[in-house]
Amino acid sequence: MSRNGLRIETTRYVQCTVVRASGELDHAGRVRFSACINAVWDWSDGPVLVFDLADLDFYDSSVIGVLAMAMQRMEEEGDSGRIILVRPSDHLLSVLRLTDLLSHVELRANVEETVAELMMQSGESASPAPSRLPVIIQTGGRERGDC
Repeated sequence: MSRNGLRIETTRYVQCTVVRASGELDHAGRVRFSACINAVWDWSDGPVLVFDLADLDFYDSSVIGVLAMAMQRMEEEGDSGRIILVRPSDHLLSVLRLTDLLSHVELRANVEETVAELMMQSGESASPAPSRLPVIIQTGGRERGDC
């Protein structure tokens, strides 16, 4: 897979960080995806990470590794964080069930409704105002916005 095969977008809200991945997530992409999660870790209390992986054209076991890494870090740090998966594929659900990780994530159907729900729970206005703050990661001598 080429390095351009995986696109990762992050959107920062007060209550959560939305991480959208599209393209192909394989072993090479896993390093970038993990680095992105680490870079946005402190953007929300907990943290609350909302993953939208529905636009991944291909993924291998790397997606499980990335989610497991985030779960393990939350556990090790004693964080009150949450991992929310939006629109997961049936295949991903099956793999999460087989690896016993499904019970550690929350499932939602829509990013916007999830963000609004989190805002309502925190007592904020229900009209989310995202802050698209780019995460700058040095890649091959150039800087890239997002991850």
